Amino acid sequence: MPDSAGFKAGRLSRRAFLLGSAVGFGAVGLAGCANPEFMSLDEARKIYGPLDDKKFKVEAVDVTKVENKYFRRTIDYPSDEKPGTIIVDPKNFYVYRIEGEGKATRYGANVGREGFLWSGEAYVGRKGEWPVWTPPPEMIKRQPEVAKYARGMPGGPENPLGARTLYLYQNNKYTLYTIYSTSDPESIGSGVTSGCTGLLTQDMFDLYERTPVNTKVIVLPS
Repeated sequence: MPDSAGFKAGRLSRRAFLLGSAVGFGAVGLAGCANPEFMSLDEARKIYGPLDDKKFKVEAVDVTKVENKYFRRTIDYPSDEKPGTIIVDPKNFYVYRIEGEGKATRYGANVGREGFLWSGEAYVGRKGEWPVWTPPPEMIKRQPEVAKYARGMPGGPENPLGARTLYLYQNNKYTLYTIYSTSDPESIGSGVTSGCTGLLTQDMFDLYERTPVNTKVIVLPS
């Protein structure tokens, strides 16, 4: 999940991320090849424009703060995995959704910082829209300022989990890791979390709507 990298004016800053406790996963490898073409800023502004959700308005992304290579694209990505499978590539800061016929949708991502990276296989155990965030005990111990949210922080624009979250499970148990939506464009392409993977909110809406519970998730070695 995201980790608390800072608080401002008594609330979570946009760089605040939730803690994911260390979970042992076996390494899984898979190679892909990317289309080198880039998206224009005008096209990016259309894709990453404001959204009116049921509960809260989602602001447009400042696309000038995101490297072009991290904008959403459909690329060549040969894989034996079934369509819908999610592959997280923390080394290159990408998340892929396998589309079949040698193609994948690629999203730019933020990933775990040094000491919190992990790899292996999991699955989407549940999904959340504007979910409540509850910092785990390990995070409260490390960052006492989040103790006030021990009983949960209501969903909303200031909540570090953002508008949409996919919760990762193993053997019917929540791993404390998620794929979540971030409103911080400058975090994309960097290691800032405690093991979770963040996508721009507009990208997370796209992935979330096309990802049912029990979807396979592979996290590649870093």
